[in-house]
Amino acid sequence: MDIDVRGPRFGAAVTSVVLAVTLITGSVWLLAWQTLAFALGAAGGVTRSPYGRVFRKAVRPRLGPPTEFEPPEPPRFAQAVGLAFAVVGLIGWTVGPAWLGSAATACALGAAFLNAAFGYCLGCEMYLVVRRVTVRAK
Repeated sequence: MDIDVRGPRFGAAVTSVVLAVTLITGSVWLLAWQTLAFALGAAGGVTRSPYGRVFRKAVRPRLGPPTEFEPPEPPRFAQAVGLAFAVVGLIGWTVGPAWLGSAATACALGAAFLNAAFGYCLGCEMYLVVRRVTVRAK
């Protein structure tokens, strides 16, 4: 079943704030929280992520009915990409080098911000490219 496009954008906005605060404060715990949020979104889909649940319970009822929908697979793939960057960020900040943690977190922030501000999901676009390549390879 397709999902309301506003949900992933809401999640990207919250993610942008969390990752920006992570970069400003250097909080490994905040990045660990975001890593968990990405993992839940990648495993269960964006509607089952913490931010998806908040959107569904608290935000969506206050909005009008959705007018645009999208398939759930591309945003779910985007969550997996975010998870990979967050894990690299955690490794960089806990084991070293710290610049790796900052760089990986900044990349995830950039992607989340693009989605939140402009509706451009890099992970979703990656999903489409991977899908095209794998279909052609068969």
